[in-house]
Amino acid sequence: MARPNNGRLAQHVNNMREYSQIAGTAQIARRYLAMNAFDGVLTTIGVLMGSYLGGVRDAAIVIRTGVATSIAMGVSGLWGAYLTEAAERQRELTELENTMLTDLARTKIGRASRLAVVVVAVVDGLAPFIAALTVLIPLFASPLIGNILIGYALSLAVALLSLFGLGLFLGHISGRSLVGYGLRTLIAGLVSIALSILVGGVEH
Repeated sequence: MARPNNGRLAQHVNNMREYSQIAGTAQIARRYLAMNAFDGVLTTIGVLMGSYLGGVRDAAIVIRTGVATSIAMGVSGLWGAYLTEAAERQRELTELENTMLTDLARTKIGRASRLAVVVVAVVDGLAPFIAALTVLIPLFASPLIGNILIGYALSLAVALLSLFGLGLFLGHISGRSLVGYGLRTLIAGLVSIALSILVGGVEH
């Protein structure tokens, strides 16, 4: 009884793989994942530094601000990527249809194009949202730690580690130095922290 369902599932998976290859979905999704996770981490660093330098010592306030920011980034990424990718894909499909003098909407090319739009939009929306929440995890645990300053420090440490991890991911994609890319993304986080301190001043 389970074999027909398994067969349909396998066929569906194969179709998804074929559509991904046709539209180049995996490559585009990887770029959006790295780029938007990077933005999510750096934005959250800004929230942390702004809260710390502003004298906020209530973890709940920082968490609410960070979560609200991550939601805004997620919605912005989802909507923006969907509209942008849909417009670009439709333009490419229309140009191809004009060249071939046929409607491609119900072909594999058309289905692959629509799948790419959805996948890219979901990745674009989830990447900054998840990245931001990951950085905030230590602050969620700050009541257990008993010291929000330690929560700030741990969250910044998580942010820097996340940036370094993203750099390793980019280095893997490029086939070049993993550590080199990791250090480049790590430096971006350190520069963001340093500039926040310079602009906001150091508490004494």
